[in-house]
Amino acid sequence: MNILVKGAGIAGLTAAYELACRGAAVTVAEVRPHLGGNASWAAGGMLAPWCERESAEQPVLDLGRGAADWWDAALPGQVARAGTLVVAPPRDVSELDRFASRTSGHRWLGEEDIAELEPDLAGRFRRGLFFPDEAHLDPRRAMAALHDKLVAMGVLFRFATDDQGLPGFKYEVDCRGIAANDAALRGVRGEMLILHTPDISLSRPVRLLHPRFPLYIVPRADHHFMAGATMIESDEVGPVTVRSMMELAGAACALHPAFGEAAIVEMSAGVRPAFADNLPSVETLGNGVAINGLYRHGFLLAPAMARRAADILFNPDKRVGACA
Repeated sequence: MNILVKGAGIAGLTAAYELACRGAAVTVAEVRPHLGGNASWAAGGMLAPWCERESAEQPVLDLGRGAADWWDAALPGQVARAGTLVVAPPRDVSELDRFASRTSGHRWLGEEDIAELEPDLAGRFRRGLFFPDEAHLDPRRAMAALHDKLVAMGVLFRFATDDQGLPGFKYEVDCRGIAANDAALRGVRGEMLILHTPDISLSRPVRLLHPRFPLYIVPRADHHFMAGATMIESDEVGPVTVRSMMELAGAACALHPAFGEAAIVEMSAGVRPAFADNLPSVETLGNGVAINGLYRHGFLLAPAMARRAADILFNPDKRVGACA
């Protein structure tokens, strides 16, 4: 089976992997000249279905439960299974109660428990929530590793290529995100900072609750941290705004004042595709399927959407199980 996957974001890469694992001959076409530069490249990489349930519908939890296992099987060693810590400043401690009431899979922590999990946060927060079954990965490392694995599996990549000029495929899988120009999609802009400071160590993503400026900090290699959380209803592309930079930096300092001396290594923005219900979709097309609407749940929900797309394209009685 000869299949063209349009787009080399996280939806396209995971779809290519599922299809290749089931025996398809896969080509990935990407208009950009190289991997990255899309919304997936600016993602947080949190595999946190229980936390996301706070603002998302039940399908996000149901579809996302298996994401960490999928990534672990596809890319051994890339997933950190350290859970998620959720805290709030003393003046906003009621936000913890609200968050807990809308989620599951957590346990309450006191000040000493928080210090045991994250020593650098000792004495800063009296209460918190810990979601032990959640995980995270570095999106850029994961995308590069998945690309390399796909190449080793025989998947062809055509960068800087207009997919319209690649005929001869039995099926197509459209994973172009906002570039698909689907009238049902809207753009949700996300902005993030990459910070570097040797003065802080964190072992897991930390979410700081705030009624107006919620923040998540995701640890990466060598004392680098990704700070994000902005969700702006806009399909405007371009640099991070001053307002978002100040809000993210201010919230990071509220988590730990040492972030005030951190170097801002990078500021990036991406436009995430979303449908009206903020849930992803796999839709059948004339000669294939389209995966879209991953919203802020790209790395969390892409594996489930890739499997669903592969199930549609393959006869369920003949398909080969997903490979490790």
